[in-house]
Amino acid sequence: MPAAPAHSRPVSRSEALYPYLLLALCNLFWAGNWVLGRAAHDVMPPVAMTFGRWAVSAMCLAPLAIPRLKGKGAVLRRHWLLIAALGFLGVGFFQIAVYTGLRYTSAINAVLMNSASPLYIIAISWLLDGETVTPRQLLGMMISFCGIVVIITRGRFAQLLHLQFNIGDLIILLTMPTWGFYCVLLRRAPKSLDTLGLLFAVNIAGLAMIVPALAVEAAFIRMPQATPLAGIAVLYIGVFASFLAYICWNKGVEMVGANRAGFTSHLLPAFATVLAVFGLGETLHVYHVIGIAVVLCGVWLATSARHKPIVAPLD
Repeated sequence: MPAAPAHSRPVSRSEALYPYLLLALCNLFWAGNWVLGRAAHDVMPPVAMTFGRWAVSAMCLAPLAIPRLKGKGAVLRRHWLLIAALGFLGVGFFQIAVYTGLRYTSAINAVLMNSASPLYIIAISWLLDGETVTPRQLLGMMISFCGIVVIITRGRFAQLLHLQFNIGDLIILLTMPTWGFYCVLLRRAPKSLDTLGLLFAVNIAGLAMIVPALAVEAAFIRMPQATPLAGIAVLYIGVFASFLAYICWNKGVEMVGANRAGFTSHLLPAFATVLAVFGLGETLHVYHVIGIAVVLCGVWLATSARHKPIVAPLD
């Protein structure tokens, strides 16, 4: 085994936790996306919602990212296919499918379907990169999923016998592999593009592919309604669930890998429950507290496995 570089130091605990803090914050922002996506489904059709959020995100990113992309034209041209694939998977298709599913199912059912995403990320990481999952990670995922079940069933597991899957549930469940491919392909992004530059390029690529679908939706399905709820939803989702959340997610995946980052997605339904309590006035019950505690325990177990010492270059 080659020796560690002479100018290197062990990573501190705070540095090791930093990517997971980013991923947790990202899931908090995304929890609001699912809640608002369901709340606004009557006034914002799926493609219009998707286009609006990424248009807002692009405007937030532009002043920060464009200067970083100067002189990167050759890199963008060389990796245009990867950027287009990331735009299609993470910006376009996945988001449109999620908002379509939210038209036919509840936000709670939707986030339960979303909790299957780590399984897809593991499978795709194995398929494309040959990565493996440890028994500790599997145990953590099972524990955190049990916490989700506690929340969904309100602590009464007999209700599992009465869960019904409608077309919205199936749309979201079958869309999860798209997110898995997006996460794994992020590892192939050129290192010469930083987080903001890459996100802006992917954002613009996704918007370009959404425009034809937006025209079809407006012409043959329906137009969005100009209501306060629609405006709030687009602004929140554009700034927090797109601009800030994707910066956190892309950086977190870059630092710990798609496999380990995927386990933090179980935080999303826990956060969504809290947002429903404080944002929609729903009552907080004991099963909410127990469920969220179990979810957090599972995420900690899955992401805190000990590895060989990691070194980081000195500043």
